[in-house]
Amino acid sequence: MKGILLINKPLGITSHDVVDIARKKLKFRKIGHAGTLDPLAEGLLVLLVGSYTKKFEKFVNFDKKYFATLKLGEITNTGDSEGKIIEQRNWKNISRLQVKNAVESFQGAIEQVPPMVSALRQKGQRLYKLARKGINVERKPRKIDIYNCSLKDIRFPYVDFYVHCSKGTYIRKLTEDIGGKLGCGAYATKIVREEIGPFNLKDSIKPKDINETDLQEFTF
Repeated sequence: MKGILLINKPLGITSHDVVDIARKKLKFRKIGHAGTLDPLAEGLLVLLVGSYTKKFEKFVNFDKKYFATLKLGEITNTGDSEGKIIEQRNWKNISRLQVKNAVESFQGAIEQVPPMVSALRQKGQRLYKLARKGINVERKPRKIDIYNCSLKDIRFPYVDFYVHCSKGTYIRKLTEDIGGKLGCGAYATKIVREEIGPFNLKDSIKPKDINETDLQEFTF
């Protein structure tokens, strides 16, 4: 058994939860995923089955496209709606043009500081585990590429936008940085991964529908 599965990961479960579902459905252990989606995030998740688990680096290096929504005027301790609101600021003097300019300013090669709520390791421990304990550690900025960051809609205080980016980009952190640029703060309320390289969310299946017949082979 080998190939890939394109999965539409729902809210509220981890990427590893999806892997566990696939293992039970296929009665096969050698399954992994090519790039994590947090429980808050939904959308396209590529599962690697059998010998395809050895191709992880090739899959994880693909560009990605996201749809996201942020809320202006509030800052949470996690950068998303699952966290605790730690600060509120006025956003009502901000214009639509200012929002558009702020969103679209995040393009090109930039440095991004990974969020504490991430799966990166610090001295062997996952950052999100440290964050849950209230521990905040210094993180070094990482170079990423944002090929396009474009505004879709504004429904104050909510802003919808699209992002086409390189691997290693944290959309949650990007929403915080957009809020920081506007001076009012922001956090992510919705993150949907729509594309990974040549793969599209519209071609995915739900975890409950996983079947061996859905396995696809892909040639690099």
